[in-house]
Amino acid sequence: MGKITVTSCEIEGLYVIEPTVFRDERGYFMETYNQKDMEEAGLNLNFVQDNQSMSTKGVLRGLHFQKEYPQGKLVRVVRGAVFDVAVDLRKDSKTFGKWFGVELSAENKKQFYIPEGFAHGFLVLSAEAEFCYKCTDFYHPNDEGGIAWDDEELGITWPIEEGMELVISKKDQGWEPLSKTEIPF
Repeated sequence: MGKITVTSCEIEGLYVIEPTVFRDERGYFMETYNQKDMEEAGLNLNFVQDNQSMSTKGVLRGLHFQKEYPQGKLVRVVRGAVFDVAVDLRKDSKTFGKWFGVELSAENKKQFYIPEGFAHGFLVLSAEAEFCYKCTDFYHPNDEGGIAWDDEELGITWPIEEGMELVISKKDQGWEPLSKTEIPF
């Protein structure tokens, strides 16, 4: 491997990616993506779109997926911190309906790869967070799907601090639990 370490998670297909950070008196340098390293780890990805968003503390986005045009996503935080979650929606997977979460921050520089067939969401833990992600397919606004972020059957343990006021879009408040959601995967 080169300058990026790729570690598989408990759910097949999910990976935490950690760059090697080179520091000196001027600051630091790191590769955030290296196709060769990813291919050596078995990830043959073709990214077609990069996105960036900024959110404030307590913003919870998700849990989202695209139905006809599923996206794999390589996500990272360049400012602040989030708790990032992926839920396995692959019907024939032994981990269908299971979730995995990881804290991504500008400080820890971790990235998270979420393949097609998963729902994705995150909760902002810092005052503000800038979130970047590479996608394997284009965004199709009429193709959105979602699952309730607070689905009791999923049992996601969101790190909601005492007194934290959640900010959730009307669309994200309207998603049904997984058991009532049509899953295309």
